[in-house]
Amino acid sequence: MEVSGTANSNFKMPKKKAQVIALATAIGLAVVSLLAYFLWFYPAIPGRNAVLGWMPGNANTVLFIDLGELRRAPFFSDLLAWAPKPDTDQEYRQFVRDTGFDYERDLDRLAVAFEQQGAQKIFFGVGDGHFDKKKIKAYAAKNGALQNSGGAEIFSLPIAGSSAHLSFTFLKKGRIAFTNKDDSVSWLHGAKAVDDAEWRERFARVAGSPVFAVMRNEALKDAFGAEAASQDLARRATGNLSSPQLSSLLAELQWLTVAGKPANDKLRVALDAESLEDKNARQLADLLNGVVLLARAGLSNARGQQQLGAATRQAYLALLKSVEVSRIDRPDSKSVRLMVDVTPELLKSAPSYSPAGARLK
Repeated sequence: MEVSGTANSNFKMPKKKAQVIALATAIGLAVVSLLAYFLWFYPAIPGRNAVLGWMPGNANTVLFIDLGELRRAPFFSDLLAWAPKPDTDQEYRQFVRDTGFDYERDLDRLAVAFEQQGAQKIFFGVGDGHFDKKKIKAYAAKNGALQNSGGAEIFSLPIAGSSAHLSFTFLKKGRIAFTNKDDSVSWLHGAKAVDDAEWRERFARVAGSPVFAVMRNEALKDAFGAEAASQDLARRATGNLSSPQLSSLLAELQWLTVAGKPANDKLRVALDAESLEDKNARQLADLLNGVVLLARAGLSNARGQQQLGAATRQAYLALLKSVEVSRIDRPDSKSVRLMVDVTPELLKSAPSYSPAGARLK
C-alpha cells in the first residue's frame, strides 16, 4: 500500500499521541455513529421500493433501514446494546403504553428524506410495521389535532422544544407517512415522489444492504456552507489533524453513499464517494490509504500500546486490517470506495453515541 507524494505532503503527522490514536478510531466510529443516529427513528424488495418511492426527488439526503432484516443478524443485538436506548426514558415508556408501538419490536422498515428549506430542516418519512391504529389515533387525538382532507385523516402532534409539529397519516394498514413540513397535506394526502433517475440508480447499487444513507453535495452545503462543511468533516475524519487537501477533496464530492450489511457477527460498511474528476478520486484514495498507514503506526509504537488497553488496541487493529480502499470508474463519475468491518469488540471499546433528538410532547 503506497501513499502518493502529493497526499503525504499535505497530511501532517500529529504531535500528540492522543491524536495518533484518534486516527485508529476515526473511520469506524464515524460510520457507526452515523448508523446509530439514524437507527432511532429489506427482506421483501417490493416493500423496500414502496417506501423509497415516496421520497421526494429534490431531497438532499435519503436514509433507509430494514429493521426486519437487521433483527435476524447476530450483530444487531451488539449494535442495539451499544446504541442509546429511548426506552429508558419515562416519556418513551409512556408512549409505548399509550400507543402499543415499540420501534424495536414493531417497526419493519423506514425511509426518511431530508431537505433544507430556508432556515428549516424538513423531513419526510414512510414506515412499514405493526401499528395499533386505534390506539395511535386515540393518542394523537388526545395530544394533538386532527384534520380531514379528501377522506384522509391527518394528525398533528407538537415536537418538544420546537414550534414545529409532526404530521402523520396512515397510507394503508401497516404503513404510515410523517413529516414536519408546515404544509403537509399535499404530500401526506398522496403526492408521489419525483421520478429521479439519479436517486433510483444509487438505491439500486445498495439493494442488498438493509441500512444505507445517500447524500448529495447540497446536504453538506446546507448544513455548514461548502467550505465549512469540508473543513468540519476533515477534522472529524482525521482526529483534528490539519489536511487542507482533504478539505478540498470533500468539497468536490457530488454524492456520498454509506451502506451497512451484517456479515455473521460483524457489520460490513461501505462508503462510496463520487467525484466528477479522476484526479480528485485518485488523490482521495491516496489520502485515505495514508490515514490508515499512520493509524497503524500510531497503534504499533510503544506510546500507543501503553495508552490503550490490550483489548481496545486489538479491536482498533482489527478495524484497520479490514479497511479496503479501491477506485471505481463509472461513465459519469469517478468513485472511491472504502470498506471496513465494525465488530462487537470495537463497539465495546467505543463510547456510546448519544445525539440530542427531538421528542414529541
